[in-house]
Amino acid sequence: MNKKLSWLIWGLSASCLSVPVLASGLETSLGTNGIDALKLHQPPYNLTGHKIAIGQVEIGRPGMFGWDKAVSKNRAISLAAVFLRNGPAKSNTGVDPHAYNVAGMMVSRDKGLPGVAPGARLYSSAVGSTKNMGQPEECLSAQHIALQNGGDIRAINFSFGEPLNRDPRVDAVLDGNALLTLCVDWSSRVHDVLYAIAGNQGKGGIPIPTDNFNGVNVAFSSRRGGIFNKVDVSNLAGVNQGASGRLAGKEYNLDGRRAISIVAPGNNIPLLNPDGKINKATGTSFAAPHVTATVALLQEFGDRQLRTKKPNWSVDSRRHQVMKAVLLNSADKIQDSGNGLRLGMSRTLIDKQNQNWLDSDAYKNPQIPLDAQMGAGHLNAFRAYQQFSAGQWQPAKTIPAIGWDYRQVAAGNSVDYQLTKPLKQGSFVAITLSWDRLVELSDRNQNEQFDVGETFSDKGLNNLDLYLVKADAKNSEAGAVCSSISQIDSVEHIFCPVPANGNYKIRVQFRQQVNAPTQPYALAWWTMN
Repeated sequence: MNKKLSWLIWGLSASCLSVPVLASGLETSLGTNGIDALKLHQPPYNLTGHKIAIGQVEIGRPGMFGWDKAVSKNRAISLAAVFLRNGPAKSNTGVDPHAYNVAGMMVSRDKGLPGVAPGARLYSSAVGSTKNMGQPEECLSAQHIALQNGGDIRAINFSFGEPLNRDPRVDAVLDGNALLTLCVDWSSRVHDVLYAIAGNQGKGGIPIPTDNFNGVNVAFSSRRGGIFNKVDVSNLAGVNQGASGRLAGKEYNLDGRRAISIVAPGNNIPLLNPDGKINKATGTSFAAPHVTATVALLQEFGDRQLRTKKPNWSVDSRRHQVMKAVLLNSADKIQDSGNGLRLGMSRTLIDKQNQNWLDSDAYKNPQIPLDAQMGAGHLNAFRAYQQFSAGQWQPAKTIPAIGWDYRQVAAGNSVDYQLTKPLKQGSFVAITLSWDRLVELSDRNQNEQFDVGETFSDKGLNNLDLYLVKADAKNSEAGAVCSSISQIDSVEHIFCPVPANGNYKIRVQFRQQVNAPTQPYALAWWTMN
Protein backbone atom coordinates (compact mmCIF):
# COMPACT_ATOMS: atom_id res chain seq x y z
CA MET A 1 0.00 0.00 0.00
CA ASN A 2 1.12 3.56 -0.52
CA LYS A 3 1.63 5.29 2.81
CA LYS A 4 -0.46 8.23 1.58
CA LEU A 5 -3.28 5.77 1.11
CA SER A 6 -4.08 4.74 4.65
CA TRP A 7 -7.64 5.64 3.72
CA LEU A 8 -7.58 3.08 0.92
CA ILE A 9 -8.70 0.54 3.51
CA TRP A 10 -11.98 2.42 3.67
CA GLY A 11 -12.58 1.41 0.07
CA LEU A 12 -11.47 4.58 -1.70
CA SER A 13 -9.51 4.50 -4.90
CA ALA A 14 -5.74 4.82 -5.18
CA SER A 15 -5.71 6.11 -8.72
CA CYS A 16 -5.80 9.77 -7.76
CA LEU A 17 -2.15 9.52 -6.71
CA SER A 18 -1.12 8.18 -10.08
CA VAL A 19 0.47 10.33 -12.75
CA PRO A 20 -0.65 9.95 -16.39
CA VAL A 21 2.22 8.94 -18.67
CA LEU A 22 2.72 8.08 -22.31
CA ALA A 23 2.93 4.42 -23.25
CA SER A 24 6.17 4.82 -25.16
CA GLY A 25 9.55 4.61 -23.48
CA LEU A 26 8.27 3.16 -20.22
CA GLU A 27 10.83 1.78 -17.83
CA THR A 28 9.37 -1.61 -17.21
CA SER A 29 9.76 -3.55 -13.99
CA LEU A 30 9.57 -6.81 -15.95
CA GLY A 31 12.87 -6.41 -17.81
CA THR A 32 16.44 -7.20 -16.75
CA ASN A 33 16.58 -4.10 -14.55
CA GLY A 34 13.48 -5.31 -12.69
CA ILE A 35 12.51 -8.94 -12.10
CA ASP A 36 13.74 -10.25 -15.48
CA ALA A 37 10.42 -11.93 -16.32
CA LEU A 38 10.13 -10.83 -19.97
CA LYS A 39 12.88 -13.30 -20.85
CA LEU A 40 10.64 -16.12 -19.63
CA HIS A 41 7.81 -14.99 -21.96
CA GLN A 42 10.08 -15.60 -24.98
CA PRO A 43 11.42 -18.79 -26.60
CA PRO A 44 12.80 -21.18 -25.53
CA TYR A 45 10.92 -20.78 -22.23
CA ASN A 46 7.50 -19.62 -23.47
CA LEU A 47 6.16 -19.14 -19.94
CA THR A 48 3.18 -16.81 -19.51
CA GLY A 49 1.38 -18.55 -16.66
CA HIS A 50 -0.90 -20.27 -19.20
CA LYS A 51 -3.84 -22.02 -17.47
CA ILE A 52 -2.36 -21.44 -13.99
CA ALA A 53 -4.93 -20.02 -11.57
CA ILE A 54 -3.98 -17.22 -9.18
CA GLY A 55 -6.13 -15.02 -6.95
CA GLN A 56 -6.63 -11.46 -5.76
CA VAL A 57 -8.42 -10.16 -2.67
CA GLU A 58 -8.96 -6.43 -2.08
CA ILE A 59 -11.55 -4.02 -0.78
CA GLY A 60 -12.65 -3.38 -4.38
CA ARG A 61 -12.20 -5.46 -7.50
CA PRO A 62 -11.01 -4.99 -11.07
CA GLY A 63 -13.61 -4.36 -13.73
CA MET A 64 -14.40 -7.30 -15.99
CA PHE A 65 -14.87 -6.79 -19.71
CA GLY A 66 -18.47 -7.47 -20.75
CA TRP A 67 -19.66 -7.12 -17.15
CA ASP A 68 -18.64 -3.63 -16.01
CA LYS A 69 -19.05 -0.37 -17.94
CA ALA A 70 -15.83 1.04 -16.50
CA VAL A 71 -13.79 -1.27 -18.76
CA SER A 72 -16.10 -1.37 -21.76
CA LYS A 73 -13.41 0.14 -24.00
CA ASN A 74 -10.52 -1.88 -22.63
CA ARG A 75 -10.14 -5.64 -22.93
CA ALA A 76 -6.41 -5.81 -22.07
CA ILE A 77 -7.13 -7.60 -18.80
CA SER A 78 -8.98 -10.89 -19.04
CA LEU A 79 -10.33 -12.19 -15.75
CA ALA A 80 -11.46 -15.75 -14.98
CA ALA A 81 -14.14 -14.58 -12.53
CA VAL A 82 -15.02 -11.75 -10.14
CA PHE A 83 -16.81 -12.00 -6.80
CA LEU A 84 -18.20 -9.97 -3.94
CA ARG A 85 -16.84 -11.81 -0.92
CA ASN A 86 -18.05 -15.42 -1.39
CA GLY A 87 -20.79 -14.70 -3.93
CA PRO A 88 -21.01 -13.42 -7.50
CA ALA A 89 -20.05 -9.80 -8.15
CA LYS A 90 -22.77 -7.35 -9.04
CA SER A 91 -22.33 -5.62 -12.38
CA ASN A 92 -20.82 -2.11 -12.08
CA THR A 93 -20.53 -2.44 -8.28
CA GLY A 94 -17.33 -2.48 -6.23
CA VAL A 95 -15.16 -1.74 -9.27
CA ASP A 96 -11.94 -0.06 -8.15
CA PRO A 97 -9.07 1.41 -10.22
CA HIS A 98 -6.51 0.31 -7.61
CA ALA A 99 -7.64 -3.31 -7.90
CA TYR A 100 -7.52 -2.97 -11.69
CA ASN A 101 -3.95 -1.62 -11.52
CA VAL A 102 -2.92 -4.60 -9.38
CA ALA A 103 -4.68 -7.09 -11.68
CA GLY A 104 -2.94 -5.57 -14.70
CA MET A 105 0.43 -6.00 -13.01
CA MET A 106 -0.31 -9.72 -12.96
CA VAL A 107 -2.29 -10.59 -16.11
CA SER A 108 -2.39 -7.63 -18.54
CA ARG A 109 -2.27 -8.75 -22.18
CA ASP A 110 -1.54 -5.26 -23.46
CA LYS A 111 1.36 -5.56 -25.93
CA GLY A 112 2.98 -2.38 -24.72
CA LEU A 113 2.46 -3.10 -21.05
CA PRO A 114 2.11 -6.83 -20.37
CA GLY A 115 1.62 -8.31 -16.92
CA VAL A 116 4.11 -10.67 -15.32
CA ALA A 117 1.91 -13.67 -16.22
CA PRO A 118 -0.40 -12.58 -19.07
CA GLY A 119 -1.61 -16.14 -19.63
CA ALA A 120 -2.68 -16.83 -16.05
CA ARG A 121 -6.29 -17.19 -14.90
CA LEU A 122 -7.05 -14.50 -12.31
CA TYR A 123 -9.91 -14.86 -9.83
CA SER A 124 -10.68 -11.68 -7.90
CA SER A 125 -12.90 -10.99 -4.89
CA ALA A 126 -13.94 -7.64 -3.43
CA VAL A 127 -14.53 -7.59 0.31
CA GLY A 128 -16.73 -4.52 -0.07
CA SER A 129 -17.07 -1.35 1.98
CA THR A 130 -15.15 -1.72 5.21
CA LYS A 131 -17.75 0.29 7.11
CA ASN A 132 -19.66 -2.92 7.84
CA MET A 133 -16.98 -5.44 6.93
CA GLY A 134 -13.91 -6.62 8.76
CA GLN A 135 -11.48 -9.49 9.07
CA PRO A 136 -14.14 -12.27 9.06
CA GLU A 137 -15.42 -11.07 5.66
CA GLU A 138 -11.85 -10.69 4.40
CA CYS A 139 -11.12 -14.27 5.45
CA LEU A 140 -14.33 -15.41 3.77
CA SER A 141 -13.22 -13.71 0.55
CA ALA A 142 -9.75 -15.28 0.67
CA GLN A 143 -11.19 -18.73 1.30
CA HIS A 144 -13.63 -18.31 -1.58
CA ILE A 145 -10.78 -17.46 -3.95
CA ALA A 146 -8.69 -20.38 -2.66
CA LEU A 147 -11.55 -22.76 -3.55
CA GLN A 148 -11.85 -21.58 -7.17
CA ASN A 149 -10.59 -23.50 -10.21
CA GLY A 150 -11.52 -26.77 -8.54
CA GLY A 151 -9.53 -25.78 -5.48
CA ASP A 152 -6.36 -25.37 -7.52
CA ILE A 153 -5.16 -21.81 -6.91
CA ARG A 154 -1.38 -21.52 -6.69
CA ALA A 155 -0.98 -18.01 -5.20
CA ILE A 156 -3.21 -15.22 -3.83
CA ASN A 157 -2.35 -11.53 -3.84
CA PHE A 158 -3.19 -9.21 -0.92
CA SER A 159 -2.61 -5.57 -1.87
CA PHE A 160 -4.57 -4.41 1.15
CA GLY A 161 -4.58 -4.91 4.89
CA GLU A 162 -6.22 -4.03 8.19
CA PRO A 163 -5.11 -1.35 10.66
CA LEU A 164 -4.66 -2.42 14.25
CA ASN A 165 -7.14 0.21 15.42
CA ARG A 166 -9.90 -1.78 13.70
CA ASP A 167 -8.87 -5.07 15.28
CA PRO A 168 -11.45 -6.08 17.94
CA ARG A 169 -8.81 -7.47 20.32
CA VAL A 170 -7.98 -5.34 23.36
CA ASP A 171 -4.62 -3.55 22.86
CA ALA A 172 -4.10 -5.43 19.61
CA VAL A 173 -0.48 -6.00 18.54
CA LEU A 174 1.28 -7.84 15.71
CA ASP A 175 1.60 -11.17 17.48
CA GLY A 176 0.24 -13.37 14.68
CA ASN A 177 -3.14 -13.77 16.36
CA ALA A 178 -5.39 -11.37 14.44
CA LEU A 179 -8.18 -13.36 12.79
CA LEU A 180 -7.08 -12.46 9.26
CA THR A 181 -3.46 -13.42 10.00
CA LEU A 182 -4.55 -16.77 11.42
CA CYS A 183 -6.80 -17.21 8.38
CA VAL A 184 -3.90 -16.65 5.97
CA ASP A 185 -1.73 -19.21 7.77
CA TRP A 186 -4.58 -21.72 7.97
CA SER A 187 -5.52 -21.31 4.31
CA SER A 188 -1.87 -21.57 3.20
CA ARG A 189 -1.73 -25.08 4.64
CA VAL A 190 -5.29 -26.32 4.02
CA HIS A 191 -5.62 -24.95 0.48
CA ASP A 192 -1.89 -25.22 -0.33
CA VAL A 193 -1.63 -21.69 -1.70
CA LEU A 194 1.13 -19.10 -1.38
CA TYR A 195 -0.10 -15.73 -0.11
CA ALA A 196 1.86 -12.67 -1.28
CA ILE A 197 1.13 -9.86 1.16
CA ALA A 198 1.86 -6.17 0.53
CA GLY A 199 4.29 -5.24 3.30
CA ASN A 200 3.34 -2.79 6.00
CA GLN A 201 4.14 0.72 4.93
CA GLY A 202 3.89 3.92 6.93
CA LYS A 203 2.87 4.72 10.48
CA GLY A 204 -0.69 3.71 11.35
CA GLY A 205 -1.01 1.83 8.08
CA ILE A 206 -2.08 -1.70 7.22
CA PRO A 207 -0.04 -4.09 9.36
CA ILE A 208 -2.53 -6.99 9.51
CA PRO A 209 -1.83 -9.66 8.13
CA THR A 210 1.90 -8.86 7.74
CA ASP A 211 2.51 -10.82 10.96
CA ASN A 212 1.73 -14.07 9.13
CA PHE A 213 4.18 -17.01 9.15
CA ASN A 214 3.26 -19.03 6.07
CA GLY A 215 3.01 -16.41 3.30
CA VAL A 216 5.57 -13.97 1.89
CA ASN A 217 5.54 -10.29 2.80
CA VAL A 218 6.77 -7.99 0.06
CA ALA A 219 8.61 -4.69 0.44
CA PHE A 220 9.16 -2.45 -2.59
CA SER A 221 12.21 -1.20 -4.43
CA SER A 222 12.97 1.94 -6.40
CA ARG A 223 15.43 2.55 -9.22
CA ARG A 224 18.96 3.85 -9.02
CA GLY A 225 20.54 4.36 -12.44
CA GLY A 226 17.50 2.67 -13.98
CA ILE A 227 17.92 -0.53 -11.95
CA PHE A 228 15.51 -1.60 -9.20
CA ASN A 229 18.09 -2.10 -6.47
CA LYS A 230 17.19 0.03 -3.44
CA VAL A 231 14.57 -0.53 -0.74
CA ASP A 232 12.29 2.48 -1.23
CA VAL A 233 12.40 5.05 1.54
CA SER A 234 8.62 4.82 2.00
CA ASN A 235 8.87 1.25 3.33
CA LEU A 236 8.57 1.14 7.08
CA ALA A 237 11.91 0.14 8.64
CA GLY A 238 11.57 -3.48 9.55
CA VAL A 239 12.72 -3.40 13.19
CA ASN A 240 11.57 -1.26 16.07
CA GLN A 241 14.66 0.87 16.58
CA GLY A 242 13.69 2.46 19.87
CA ALA A 243 12.98 6.02 18.79
CA SER A 244 9.39 5.09 18.12
CA GLY A 245 8.89 2.89 21.16
CA ARG A 246 5.25 3.86 21.29
CA LEU A 247 4.85 1.92 18.05
CA ALA A 248 6.31 -1.27 19.53
CA GLY A 249 4.06 -4.16 18.57
CA LYS A 250 1.85 -1.84 16.57
CA GLU A 251 3.88 -1.48 13.38
CA TYR A 252 6.42 -4.22 14.12
CA ASN A 253 6.13 -7.93 14.77
CA LEU A 254 6.50 -8.77 18.44
CA ASP A 255 9.70 -10.51 19.58
CA GLY A 256 11.83 -9.36 16.62
CA ARG A 257 10.47 -11.85 14.09
CA ARG A 258 11.17 -10.51 10.64
CA ALA A 259 8.21 -9.10 8.71
CA ILE A 260 9.70 -8.81 5.20
CA SER A 261 10.41 -11.87 3.06
CA ILE A 262 11.42 -10.36 -0.28
CA VAL A 263 11.64 -7.09 -2.22
CA ALA A 264 10.03 -6.40 -5.60
CA PRO A 265 9.66 -3.28 -7.81
CA GLY A 266 7.09 -0.77 -6.58
CA ASN A 267 8.23 2.78 -7.28
CA ASN A 268 6.85 4.72 -10.26
CA ILE A 269 5.43 1.58 -11.87
CA PRO A 270 3.51 2.03 -15.14
CA LEU A 271 0.03 0.56 -14.73
CA LEU A 272 -3.11 0.16 -16.82
CA ASN A 273 -6.17 2.10 -15.73
CA PRO A 274 -9.73 0.84 -16.46
CA ASP A 275 -10.11 3.37 -19.30
CA GLY A 276 -7.02 1.94 -21.01
CA LYS A 277 -4.77 4.88 -20.18
CA ILE A 278 -1.46 4.35 -18.43
CA ASN A 279 -0.53 5.81 -15.06
CA LYS A 280 2.48 5.47 -12.83
CA ALA A 281 1.99 4.63 -9.16
CA THR A 282 4.06 3.71 -6.12
CA GLY A 283 3.65 1.35 -3.18
CA THR A 284 3.89 -2.21 -1.90
CA SER A 285 0.47 -2.73 -3.54
CA PHE A 286 2.32 -3.02 -6.83
CA ALA A 287 5.30 -5.01 -5.53
CA ALA A 288 3.23 -7.94 -4.20
CA PRO A 289 1.63 -8.83 -7.57
CA HIS A 290 5.12 -9.20 -9.10
CA VAL A 291 5.60 -12.08 -6.66
CA THR A 292 2.11 -13.59 -7.08
CA ALA A 293 2.38 -13.67 -10.86
CA THR A 294 5.96 -15.02 -10.81
CA VAL A 295 4.50 -18.06 -9.05
CA ALA A 296 2.22 -18.54 -12.08
CA LEU A 297 5.22 -18.57 -14.43
CA LEU A 298 7.03 -21.15 -12.30
CA GLN A 299 3.95 -23.29 -11.89
CA GLU A 300 3.33 -23.40 -15.63
CA PHE A 301 6.86 -24.75 -16.02
CA GLY A 302 6.32 -27.23 -13.19
CA ASP A 303 3.09 -28.56 -14.66
CA ARG A 304 4.82 -28.89 -18.02
CA GLN A 305 7.49 -31.06 -16.38
CA LEU A 306 4.81 -33.19 -14.73
CA ARG A 307 2.89 -33.66 -17.98
CA THR A 308 5.99 -34.87 -19.78
CA LYS A 309 7.03 -37.05 -16.82
CA LYS A 310 10.46 -35.49 -16.43
CA PRO A 311 12.81 -37.15 -13.94
CA ASN A 312 13.45 -35.46 -10.59
CA TRP A 313 9.98 -33.96 -10.68
CA SER A 314 6.81 -34.59 -8.66
CA VAL A 315 3.59 -32.89 -7.58
CA ASP A 316 5.60 -31.54 -4.63
CA SER A 317 6.49 -28.79 -7.13
CA ARG A 318 3.02 -27.32 -6.46
CA ARG A 319 3.56 -26.93 -2.71
CA HIS A 320 3.40 -23.40 -1.34
CA GLN A 321 6.42 -24.09 0.89
CA VAL A 322 8.45 -25.02 -2.20
CA MET A 323 7.45 -21.81 -3.98
CA LYS A 324 8.41 -19.78 -0.92
CA ALA A 325 11.81 -21.47 -0.58
CA VAL A 326 12.52 -21.13 -4.32
CA LEU A 327 11.60 -17.42 -4.48
CA LEU A 328 13.61 -16.50 -1.38
CA ASN A 329 16.64 -18.62 -2.20
CA SER A 330 16.97 -17.24 -5.73
CA ALA A 331 16.60 -13.58 -4.70
CA ASP A 332 19.37 -11.13 -5.66
CA LYS A 333 21.61 -9.88 -2.84
CA ILE A 334 25.12 -9.03 -4.03
CA GLN A 335 26.07 -8.63 -7.69
CA ASP A 336 28.36 -11.32 -9.03
CA SER A 337 31.62 -10.03 -10.48
CA GLY A 338 31.52 -12.59 -13.31
CA ASN A 339 33.41 -15.41 -11.63
CA GLY A 340 30.30 -17.12 -10.28
CA LEU A 341 31.40 -16.93 -6.65
CA ARG A 342 28.25 -14.98 -5.81
CA LEU A 343 26.02 -17.42 -7.69
CA GLY A 344 25.53 -15.20 -10.74
CA MET A 345 23.42 -12.62 -8.90
CA SER A 346 22.52 -9.66 -11.11
CA ARG A 347 22.38 -6.73 -8.68
CA THR A 348 23.44 -5.48 -5.27
CA LEU A 349 20.36 -4.53 -3.27
CA ILE A 350 20.75 -1.79 -0.67
CA ASP A 351 18.49 -0.77 2.18
CA LYS A 352 17.31 2.71 3.15
CA GLN A 353 20.63 3.40 4.89
CA ASN A 354 22.53 2.30 1.74
CA GLN A 355 23.76 -0.87 3.45
CA ASN A 356 23.87 -4.16 1.56
CA TRP A 357 23.14 -7.72 2.70
CA LEU A 358 26.74 -8.29 3.83
CA ASP A 359 26.34 -5.38 6.27
CA SER A 360 23.18 -6.85 7.80
CA ASP A 361 22.61 -8.61 11.11
CA ALA A 362 21.02 -11.42 9.08
CA TYR A 363 24.40 -12.07 7.45
CA LYS A 364 26.33 -11.88 10.70
CA ASN A 365 23.96 -13.52 13.21
CA PRO A 366 22.84 -17.15 12.66
CA GLN A 367 19.75 -16.54 14.83
CA ILE A 368 18.44 -13.95 12.32
CA PRO A 369 17.50 -15.54 8.96
CA LEU A 370 16.21 -12.48 7.05
CA ASP A 371 17.14 -8.82 6.83
CA ALA A 372 14.61 -6.49 8.42
CA GLN A 373 14.21 -4.35 5.28
CA MET A 374 15.38 -6.63 2.45
CA GLY A 375 14.17 -10.05 3.58
CA ALA A 376 16.15 -12.56 1.51
CA GLY A 377 16.83 -10.02 -1.27
CA HIS A 378 15.24 -8.79 -4.50
CA LEU A 379 12.83 -10.90 -6.55
CA ASN A 380 14.39 -12.22 -9.75
CA ALA A 381 11.91 -14.29 -11.77
CA PHE A 382 14.54 -15.70 -14.11
CA ARG A 383 16.78 -16.81 -11.24
CA ALA A 384 13.71 -18.32 -9.56
CA TYR A 385 13.14 -20.29 -12.78
CA GLN A 386 16.77 -21.46 -12.70
CA GLN A 387 16.39 -22.52 -9.06
CA PHE A 388 13.10 -24.33 -9.68
CA SER A 389 14.02 -25.97 -12.99
CA ALA A 390 17.00 -27.70 -11.37
CA GLY A 391 14.44 -30.17 -10.02
CA GLN A 392 13.69 -32.12 -6.85
CA TRP A 393 16.48 -34.15 -5.27
CA GLN A 394 16.15 -36.60 -2.41
CA PRO A 395 18.58 -37.02 0.48
CA ALA A 396 18.98 -40.76 -0.23
CA LYS A 397 21.36 -39.83 -3.07
CA THR A 398 23.93 -37.09 -3.48
CA ILE A 399 22.53 -33.80 -4.74
CA PRO A 400 23.65 -31.42 -7.52
CA ALA A 401 24.83 -27.83 -7.06
CA ILE A 402 21.29 -26.39 -7.42
CA GLY A 403 17.96 -27.94 -6.52
CA TRP A 404 15.04 -28.25 -4.11
CA ASP A 405 13.15 -30.84 -2.10
CA TYR A 406 9.97 -31.32 -0.10
CA ARG A 407 9.59 -33.92 2.63
CA GLN A 408 9.18 -34.24 6.38
CA VAL A 409 11.43 -34.71 9.36
CA ALA A 410 10.61 -36.33 12.70
CA ALA A 411 11.12 -34.57 16.03
CA GLY A 412 14.66 -34.92 17.34
CA ASN A 413 15.93 -36.15 13.97
CA SER A 414 17.80 -34.57 11.08
CA VAL A 415 17.94 -35.05 7.31
CA ASP A 416 21.27 -34.72 5.46
CA TYR A 417 21.78 -33.74 1.81
CA GLN A 418 25.28 -34.60 0.60
CA LEU A 419 26.48 -32.37 -2.25
CA THR A 420 27.92 -34.42 -5.14
CA LYS A 421 30.78 -32.06 -5.94
CA PRO A 422 33.22 -30.32 -3.59
CA LEU A 423 32.62 -26.63 -2.89
CA LYS A 424 35.20 -23.99 -3.73
CA GLN A 425 36.70 -21.79 -1.04
CA GLY A 426 35.26 -18.26 -1.17
CA SER A 427 32.21 -19.26 -3.22
CA PHE A 428 28.86 -18.45 -1.66
CA VAL A 429 26.17 -20.92 -0.71
CA ALA A 430 22.47 -19.97 -0.55
CA ILE A 431 20.09 -22.33 1.29
CA THR A 432 16.49 -21.69 2.36
CA LEU A 433 14.26 -23.82 4.57
CA SER A 434 10.52 -23.09 4.78
CA TRP A 435 7.78 -24.67 6.89
CA ASP A 436 4.37 -23.76 8.30
CA ARG A 437 3.03 -22.54 11.59
CA LEU A 438 0.15 -24.88 12.47
CA VAL A 439 -3.17 -23.05 12.62
CA GLU A 440 -6.43 -25.00 12.90
CA LEU A 441 -10.03 -23.95 12.32
CA SER A 442 -12.44 -24.16 15.24
CA ASP A 443 -15.10 -25.56 12.92
CA ARG A 444 -18.35 -25.33 14.88
CA ASN A 445 -20.65 -26.62 12.14
CA GLN A 446 -18.16 -29.22 10.86
CA ASN A 447 -18.41 -28.11 7.23
CA GLU A 448 -14.60 -27.88 6.88
CA GLN A 449 -14.87 -24.23 5.88
CA PHE A 450 -14.50 -20.96 7.73
CA ASP A 451 -17.82 -19.25 8.47
CA VAL A 452 -18.33 -15.80 9.96
CA GLY A 453 -18.41 -16.26 13.74
CA GLU A 454 -15.88 -19.08 13.77
CA THR A 455 -12.33 -18.74 15.05
CA PHE A 456 -8.88 -20.26 14.57
CA SER A 457 -6.48 -21.74 17.10
CA ASP A 458 -2.71 -21.23 16.92
CA LYS A 459 -0.92 -24.52 17.61
CA GLY A 460 2.47 -22.86 17.36
CA LEU A 461 5.59 -23.37 15.29
CA ASN A 462 7.86 -26.39 15.43
CA ASN A 463 11.50 -25.28 15.56
CA LEU A 464 13.71 -26.41 12.67
CA ASP A 465 17.36 -25.46 12.16
CA LEU A 466 19.53 -25.39 9.04
CA TYR A 467 23.26 -26.10 8.69
CA LEU A 468 25.99 -26.36 6.11
CA VAL A 469 28.36 -28.93 7.58
CA LYS A 470 31.54 -30.71 6.54
CA ALA A 471 30.71 -33.99 4.84
CA ASP A 472 32.28 -36.13 7.55
CA ALA A 473 30.69 -34.22 10.45
CA LYS A 474 28.50 -36.18 12.85
CA ASN A 475 27.63 -33.28 15.13
CA SER A 476 25.75 -30.25 13.74
CA GLU A 477 27.30 -27.73 16.09
CA ALA A 478 30.90 -28.95 15.82
CA GLY A 479 30.87 -29.59 12.08
CA ALA A 480 28.81 -26.57 10.98
CA VAL A 481 30.53 -23.94 8.88
CA CYS A 482 27.32 -21.92 8.44
CA SER A 483 23.98 -22.11 10.23
CA SER A 484 20.55 -20.53 10.53
CA ILE A 485 19.04 -21.29 13.93
CA SER A 486 16.22 -18.83 14.61
CA GLN A 487 13.85 -19.92 17.37
CA ILE A 488 10.95 -17.72 16.21
CA ASP A 489 10.83 -17.72 12.40
CA SER A 490 9.23 -20.18 9.96
CA VAL A 491 12.13 -19.67 7.57
CA GLU A 492 15.83 -20.44 7.95
CA HIS A 493 18.19 -18.90 5.44
CA ILE A 494 21.92 -19.27 4.87
CA PHE A 495 24.01 -17.05 2.61
CA CYS A 496 27.66 -17.56 3.41
CA PRO A 497 31.10 -18.05 1.83
CA VAL A 498 32.66 -21.53 1.89
CA PRO A 499 35.65 -21.41 4.31
CA ALA A 500 37.77 -24.08 2.57
CA ASN A 501 37.73 -26.34 -0.47
CA GLY A 502 36.04 -29.63 0.38
CA ASN A 503 32.97 -31.80 0.52
CA TYR A 504 29.89 -30.54 2.35
CA LYS A 505 26.33 -31.49 3.17
CA ILE A 506 23.17 -29.59 4.08
CA ARG A 507 21.46 -30.61 7.32
CA VAL A 508 17.83 -29.97 8.28
CA GLN A 509 17.35 -30.55 12.00
CA PHE A 510 14.05 -30.80 13.93
CA ARG A 511 15.27 -29.04 17.04
CA GLN A 512 12.14 -28.62 19.16
CA GLN A 513 8.64 -30.09 18.90
CA VAL A 514 5.78 -27.67 19.66
CA ASN A 515 2.89 -29.42 17.90
CA ALA A 516 3.01 -32.38 15.50
CA PRO A 517 5.81 -34.97 15.84
CA THR A 518 6.65 -34.76 12.12
CA GLN A 519 7.16 -31.50 10.22
CA PRO A 520 6.79 -31.09 6.44
CA TYR A 521 9.33 -28.66 4.99
CA ALA A 522 10.68 -27.32 1.70
CA LEU A 523 14.38 -26.84 1.05
CA ALA A 524 16.09 -24.95 -1.79
CA TRP A 525 19.84 -24.67 -2.32
CA TRP A 526 22.17 -22.94 -4.77
CA THR A 527 25.92 -23.47 -4.77
CA MET A 528 28.58 -22.62 -7.34
CA ASN A 529 28.52 -25.04 -10.26
